[in-house]
Amino acid sequence: MEKYSRAFERFRKSYKKFREIIENPLFPEIFKEEFIIEITTKRFEYTYKSMWKTVKEFLRLRGIECNSPKSCFRELLKEGIIPEDFEETLANMVFLRNTLVHVYDEKQAKEIYEKLKSKSILKTFETVINSLESEKP
Repeated sequence: MEKYSRAFERFRKSYKKFREIIENPLFPEIFKEEFIIEITTKRFEYTYKSMWKTVKEFLRLRGIECNSPKSCFRELLKEGIIPEDFEETLANMVFLRNTLVHVYDEKQAKEIYEKLKSKSILKTFETVINSLESEKP
């Protein structure tokens, strides 16, 4: 249970930092776009990773084994812990994260950045946090 608690706290903190870079209207005035894109994508990657590790640990405590983000998110949906409405966004998040790992092109990074600013991504992270808080592992 302690491992899950630590993972959940990392997830919550990383989400707050990701949300901060997405929602703070002052960042574009203070920093170059290139810097904001880099910070946003890194914060997304960290939040995504901490989310799936938290979900993996949560499910393990329930006796469900999953070893990849896709399988963990599938189980999360199957167990009814989050609504099926989030299935498409979770799939998009997996795709974006996997694409980010291989991005070396500024144009492609900017395209991903624009997708990361989507309210659906923030809402999905927030829903997972709220659902895990209200459920017992």
